[in-house]
Amino acid sequence: MRWFRFGSSKRDEQDPGRQQQIYRELRQRYAPVPGQHNEARAAEAVQLFDGDDGIVVATVVIREYADSVHAALAAQGFQVERRDYRWSWQGAGPRLRSPLVAGTASGLDPFVQVAAAVTVLGAHAKQAVKIVNPVPTLEHVLEILDMVTSGWEYGGVLADVDAANLAAGLISAATAIRAAMSDEPPLPSPIREQMRRNNTVQVWDPISNRVVGGFNPGREMREALLA
Repeated sequence: MRWFRFGSSKRDEQDPGRQQQIYRELRQRYAPVPGQHNEARAAEAVQLFDGDDGIVVATVVIREYADSVHAALAAQGFQVERRDYRWSWQGAGPRLRSPLVAGTASGLDPFVQVAAAVTVLGAHAKQAVKIVNPVPTLEHVLEILDMVTSGWEYGGVLADVDAANLAAGLISAATAIRAAMSDEPPLPSPIREQMRRNNTVQVWDPISNRVVGGFNPGREMREALLA
């Protein structure tokens, strides 16, 4: 397990043992429950991320999942550009399988453990930028967001309730982290391109087997990230 690559101005107040305890409990207790919406499970998991140690664990979860997403996509034999999954999806189309469906080697569920970590970072962004390097964390959040929305647009990936909730959480977290940084970095090209779009995807509920709403990622990004 890779810990503490990020510099910290408050490292003396952190407890590596507590961080590993949070990480282990997250993986062991909060697996998704088949046949149920994962939003409630993610909300429960948020309670694990206590204090500064919880924030550090949240950044680790996002980093590990982003790394695993890249590995899962690259292993399929297509050209994959980590900083521009939109380009990858445009080239491969539905032949490129989404890790949201196929899974990754990280063992972290995107709709429970990852969604919980995203919520924590969004809610505590002002503190997060003080105790970790926010630049790579923001990059990972936007990478995952790019992968999700590009899969909807070019890969034929269904936008179900859990994926739409994850995308909304990623947008919220990215907005909060950028706002908390002393110098907001420029948005990456695929995110800027998505923001120029105005396509609404249908959000499908696999439990009730029906469309329950719509999600316009370009508009959501514009309204949040350009506010």
